[in-house]
Amino acid sequence: TIGLVIWSSVLKATTEQFQDGDRVVVNGRMDFYAPSGKLSLKVDSIRKIGIGKLMADIEALRAKIIAEGLADPLKKKKLPFLPGVIGLVTGKDSDAEKDVLTNARLRWPDVEFVIEHAAVQGDRCVPEVMSALEKLDANPDVEVIIVARGGGDFMNLVPFSDERLVRLAAGLKTPLVSAIGHEADRPILDEVADLRASTPTDAAKRVVPDVQAERELIGHA
Repeated sequence: TIGLVIWSSVLKATTEQFQDGDRVVVNGRMDFYAPSGKLSLKVDSIRKIGIGKLMADIEALRAKIIAEGLADPLKKKKLPFLPGVIGLVTGKDSDAEKDVLTNARLRWPDVEFVIEHAAVQGDRCVPEVMSALEKLDANPDVEVIIVARGGGDFMNLVPFSDERLVRLAAGLKTPLVSAIGHEADRPILDEVADLRASTPTDAAKRVVPDVQAERELIGHA
């Protein structure tokens, strides 16, 4: 731990009001008091970045995206009945990747995937997921794209509500399935995707038909 020192003049200079429990970012300079060997940070500025503010920003963007018609159900692209090649954007060696591959192959063993690994949280998430989506959308063999992540807390899911990522996803030519895997904190990517799956496993089941069920259907026919 390290102590922070903030002068009253710094607090008076900000327009925000602070209270216990607020999440903040501070800038300052290190100060070392030699007689006692004490190291502290002298704060020059402070600003809120609380979850409450983030949630409000996300909801405002969600309303904007809906108002623009980017989440219009009538504009959703239909998924292919049996995709020859599925594009998958997910974390490398993640449980989400294993869930999608395992469940899809159990249902239809011959299914093929083109996999683009990307960070699914943190600062690298948005640019890497965007790059992966652009590559898969440009691949003429890919008939549907799944973005999969196995849930997570609110802060880890924030990148999937980034306006740049959301607008790119809304403009894809290839049908998109969002499988972020979280019910409580629904990212905006879910709104613009052509299909929202509750989990990566659910995505596999919604995208790939069951070969046994299809054989039985043919038999009945």
